[in-house]
Amino acid sequence: MEQITQLVETITKGIQEKKGQRIVVADLQGIEGAIARYFVICQGNSPAQVEAITESIGDFARKTLGEKPATVAGLENAQWVAMDYGDVLVHVFLPDVRDYYDLEHLWDDAGLIQIPDLD
Repeated sequence: MEQITQLVETITKGIQEKKGQRIVVADLQGIEGAIARYFVICQGNSPAQVEAITESIGDFARKTLGEKPATVAGLENAQWVAMDYGDVLVHVFLPDVRDYYDLEHLWDDAGLIQIPDLD
């Protein structure tokens, strides 16, 4: 369990490194049938920033914990990139795409942790 918590913290640092915003960690552990233990959701303001955030997350996880995502999907247009770390799924959105899919509210039963934006 400690390893998963470290992964979530490392992913958050990777997001913050590239000024990702509105970071939310959804704890899905108590939800039967959930596809992961945690979702980490954030946004960038442009496709270039979404791509940079995705790269930063990958670099931080690899260098800090030796973790690599099983898959990364969505980099082609960088509007919504999903990174699969097994127990942790990361979603990096453009703001309008994030608002449209509203993942945080699809998982209303999850404990949601808001991570403050860095200045």
